[in-house]
Amino acid sequence: MPNLDHETRVLAHLGHGAVIAGVDEVGRGPWAGPVTACAVILDPMNIPDGLNDSKKLSAARREKLARDILASAEVSIAHATVQEIDRLNILQASLLAMRRAIEGLPRTARFALIDGNKIPADLACPAEAIVKGDSKSCSIAAASIVAKVTRDEIMVALAQQFPGYGWEKNAGYGTKLHQEGLRNFGVTPHHRRSFKPIHNILCEEQTASD
Repeated sequence: MPNLDHETRVLAHLGHGAVIAGVDEVGRGPWAGPVTACAVILDPMNIPDGLNDSKKLSAARREKLARDILASAEVSIAHATVQEIDRLNILQASLLAMRRAIEGLPRTARFALIDGNKIPADLACPAEAIVKGDSKSCSIAAASIVAKVTRDEIMVALAQQFPGYGWEKNAGYGTKLHQEGLRNFGVTPHHRRSFKPIHNILCEEQTASD
């Protein structure tokens, strides 16, 4: 389970009271929709119980924890659009979303703990990348939960506008239902055209029309 060891280590260096943000993103793998990032500054006196990697929690548990985090912590949510994903590539778009989330916090963080092995460029504070940080750091775990719940809600809303792809269930991942939707209804404005499966469909459509 995640704990506060990383936060405590940073505080020992910076001094107690320093503002530390945990940062994570979701949505790198789906074929459709934005990539969503979240930065969280936990209140050390009011940390929700049961924080964990969002992927290890049930949907109901994630949603409950997300409400608790939003009520008790300082939270910033940011996105990179499908257009930015196609222009920059998914890695750079993910880093952009994380930087936006950090910049959107109500207080300037003195240090950021970031899930993964890369740190966004041009951050306003020092940072450390932690591989599988959402299962190690409570701050990162909290960010992963809010980011996941937020993006899932976005995909449910998009599914109402574009039914038939199963986004309310698959969050834009390339499931069988999503593939069937692409065959039946084609590519939407919310599909990532730089992703190979979508790119291949567009090429086939272009070839057929020539």
